[in-house]
Order: sequence, then C-alpha cells, then structure tokens
Amino acid sequence: MEAGICYIKPEYLVTEGNGNSEAITTENSETNKRKRDDGHELETGGKKKWDKKERKRGQNKNRPVFKDERYSHLCHSLIDGTGGEPCSLANCRYVHDLNAFLAAKGEDLGPECYVFSTKGYCARGVSCRFAKAHTDENGRNIKREDYDENAPPTTFNGVSSELQVRLRKHEYDFSRSKQLIKLAENLRDARKQKEQKEKDDKEKLSAAEENQSAVSENSDKHGKEPPVDSKEQETPTGCAVDDSPIGRDAEKKPAVDFREKLVLSPLTTLGNLPFRRICKEFGADITCGEMACAQPLLKGMGQEWALTKRHKSEDVFGVQLCGNNPNMLNQAAQVIHETAQVDYIDLNIGCPIDLIYQQGGGSALMRRTNILELTVRSCAALSDRLPFTVKMRTGIYADKSVAHELLPLVEEWGASAVTLHGRSREQRYTKHANWNYIEECAAKAKNMPVIGNGDILSYEDYVERRTLAPHVSSVMIGRGALIKPWIFQEIKEKQAWSPLSNQRYEMLQKFCNYGLEHWGSDTKGVETTRRFLLEWQSFLYRYIPEALQEAPPQKINARPQKYRGRDEMETLMSSGNAADWVKLSESLLGRVPDGFTFVPKHKANAF
Repeated sequence: MEAGICYIKPEYLVTEGNGNSEAITTENSETNKRKRDDGHELETGGKKKWDKKERKRGQNKNRPVFKDERYSHLCHSLIDGTGGEPCSLANCRYVHDLNAFLAAKGEDLGPECYVFSTKGYCARGVSCRFAKAHTDENGRNIKREDYDENAPPTTFNGVSSELQVRLRKHEYDFSRSKQLIKLAENLRDARKQKEQKEKDDKEKLSAAEENQSAVSENSDKHGKEPPVDSKEQETPTGCAVDDSPIGRDAEKKPAVDFREKLVLSPLTTLGNLPFRRICKEFGADITCGEMACAQPLLKGMGQEWALTKRHKSEDVFGVQLCGNNPNMLNQAAQVIHETAQVDYIDLNIGCPIDLIYQQGGGSALMRRTNILELTVRSCAALSDRLPFTVKMRTGIYADKSVAHELLPLVEEWGASAVTLHGRSREQRYTKHANWNYIEECAAKAKNMPVIGNGDILSYEDYVERRTLAPHVSSVMIGRGALIKPWIFQEIKEKQAWSPLSNQRYEMLQKFCNYGLEHWGSDTKGVETTRRFLLEWQSFLYRYIPEALQEAPPQKINARPQKYRGRDEMETLMSSGNAADWVKLSESLLGRVPDGFTFVPKHKANAF
C-alpha cells in the first residue's frame, strides 16, 4: 500500500466518470487541489509545481470576506418591542424604526429560541431570529416565570468599560510589573556574570595547568621544585547571588496539575468558546483560549479581550499570550491575573505566522533568549498560585532543533510546564511530528511536566506516542480535536467511537446553539455562528468513518481515496467543497444572504 493514502472499502469507492454528483472527490487528485490565489502555476521540467513560498503559508490570504448589509443594530430602547421607553440619546446611531427593522430582519429561523428555552429570557428581544418563541401577541419580549435575574453568569472574563477606560488612559497601576521586570533583569545579569566568571576561571585554570606542566618539565631538567603561587590556590568566590529558594523557585504544590491530562490546544480562530464547550463534553481535561496579543489587550480592545472569555464548564482554563516585548507581556499577564478568572497563563513561542514572527514574537522568541528569559522570569513570579507555562516548537528551522537547549532553561527560569509541538516553524504542519525528539527534550526536564503535541487522531495514536515518549507527562491535541472532537472520549474509554451522520449532525446543532448563546441570536450573531461553523467544517470534513476504511484507524496526514458516505448526510459532511459546507450550514442556521461567499481562513486541506 502507498504511504499517505487512506484506503476505502471497495463498496464505498467512486470510480472516474460514474456520474454520481454526490461522490466525494479527494484532494489526492490534481483537479481538486486548491489553486493559488493568483491562479498561476510554475512549470518546471514539464511538471506542475507549486511555488515553495506559497506552500509554506498556512492561510488563504486576500480571501474575499462577505459583509452582510441586510441588518443594522436596533436601538436598545426598542429591543423589548413596541411601547418601550424612548431613546434618550440625541445622536444615537442605531435603528429607531421598529417596523422597518423587522421587515429587513426577515422570517424567523425556527420556532424555538435556544437562549430563551435554557435561560427563560433572550436579551436580543425582537431582534432575535427566533423572536416569536418569546414575544407575546402584542410583539413584546417576555420573560418566563422561572427566569432568575440574579442567577450567576455562565460566561466569565472579557473587558469591562471601566477597565477599558483605565487601560486607554494609562491609569492602570503596573508598578508590580515594573518591579518584576527589574528583578528579572537582575537575575539575568547575575546569571550572565556567573557564567562569564566560570568561563574566565576555566580559562585561567587551563592556562595555569599548561604553565604548571611547562614549569614541571623545566624543574625536572634542573632538579628544582617550582615556586607555588598562593593566589592560584584560592577557591574562586563565584558570583554573589542569593541562592535561597524564594518566589517561583520555592517548593510548593502547583496550583494546576498538568500531569496525565488531555489538553485542548489553543487554536487560532477555531478554538472559540462554543467549540471548547463541545470538547469539554467529550472529555477534555484542560482548555486554553485562542492566542491573544499583549499589545491589543493593553489597549483595552474588546475584540482581543473576547479571546479570554471562559465558560463555566471549563474547570481548568488558561489564556495564551503572544508578544515580542517582556514589559508588555508581563503587564498583560498582570492585568489578566488581577481582573480575569484564569487557572494559568501560557506563553506562545511557537506561532509560525509570518506577521507575528517578523515582529519578533511567536517562534522568533526561540532565538531571542534574553527577551524570553525576562518574560518567563517576570511572568512566573506574578503569583505562586498562577502557573506560567510555555508552548514551543522544535525550533525555527527543520534541520536545527533548539528545544532541547531551551526547555531546561525555561524550567530554571520558573515555568510550571512546557508544551512541545514536534515540528519546526519551517515545517508548519507538513511532515510528521517528531516524538522521538519530544522524548529527548522531556527527559531533560527535572521536575517540570512536559506536554507532547502533534499528530494524534485516535486512541492508537495516543498509545503509540506515549510509548515512544515515556517522559512526556501529558498530551495536547489540536488538529485531531478539530477533525474528531470526540478524540478525548476515545482516549478515556480506550476504544474508537464511530458516530453516525445523525450524531455528528446533532453535534453541529449543539455547536450552533452554543454559538447563538455566545455571539447572540440576532442576525449578526447568526452569521457569526455560521462563519465559525464553516471554518470548523474545513477541518471536520477530513474525518473518515471507521466503517468505510479498509485499515482503520485514520492517520492525520493520509488522504482518502475517492469515496461516498453511507447516506446522503454523511456524503455531504465528507465533502471538501466549500459550497457543500454552506449547504450544511443552511440546514442549521437558515438561508445565507444573497451573494454570500466563503473561503476558509486556514488551508486545512494540506495533508
């Protein structure tokens, strides 16, 4: 059998020219590979060859983004329907013509509002796309009798208006952060001084030994003992550094136990709160928000702070930070620690995105060790109850791994755990993750948990990786969870689960409900939910049911042969065509607006 191919049972195979419009055509064929954005190909030696620089990109850049002009926001004074209090703002920019708004909104998408049915009240009121479920005969928004206005919120974090003002006016007190940076600088300078002293002493000792050898030879010739220099016999004093175990170096019980856990990777765009809720229900132990950049957080930007939001079901939750400046990173960590409910903070030093890397953040920090040391030392010292972790790759270049050198240093600087993705920045997601190297690095850690990451799509993959890397404490799953969110359940139950198409459809329905609760059930919220559903479907379609495979389990980098599903829905879910994803979303969230187009952000078809 050819490597990289997932072989399908003969009864589900599709042959060329069979006329079946429902058949799934794999990207293994040349006609189904996505073309470059400019549509051009390079000719080399008579064969079509993709541009190397283009292949390395992980996103569909310059993709068309559809903007829906059908709706505007209804003024809050009219949210509860007719007869509300008049708007008190002289220059209110929202819609005040209720009838015109309702006409533009269109028909309801269904008879039941998930938010109203679960909470007893829908704050979107008449702007909700399921408004008839919670409006009376007069068009007023209603509250169910069992609705509790004082019930605790189900979602935490984000930025308040008061915090926004303090951040934007530079009124937030970061004196603690400045002290920690200064302390980290002193420790770094003391370490360098000590290393230089040891180097100088080693050179002096080597020179003294050479001199002693020469004198001995001379003494043997003349029969005299060489004079003894008392200064050379003095014990080196070393560097005057206080070695007492204080702060993060003190022995203590960690606030979060990262050992023997299933960790959901922080996933840009796709690791949103509704998706994390799905993964928690399937058995993920630890979740982490999407990568948030330190600078926008410190500017109080609501869009960036939204990445810190946490659902009550996420019992162990962390926020991942990215940046290129230790002062900014430490200040962002401080304000999150003081204003948000998080269990740990993670530093991203593995992000391969060009923009982040060129600015000195992400994987660029793996070569900026002075900056990395200041960041880890200062952030780890924020609180002995707030673990600070680091997520890294093997290095920047495929042929030059540096993680084995960095990992012991990061532990020395105070990190509570390190996640190692077994690929370099240069490799992105091509080639297989190097778990032998992950084990080599994990073996160098003294007491710090090391979390392995890469290429786990089944329980068998999990067992194989843990056997290859016995020093790895836990496993983090990213793309595997996007393709098979039930991977956590499979690992815990130690057996494969092959959901039917109706079970997978119910999972998508649940995601949409969670999305409407999180982003809103009005038109904007519906379309936001649709966009994230379509982005997720660009990974979900890669799942191949075990019953269709000749030799399960599926490997994450293996392309399937051309095949059809066991029913129409399974065939639709397995399609790599974005138009089919839109069709699937319409069955869940209603028709798309006229002129709607979708191109996925990530080139998830790269096997």
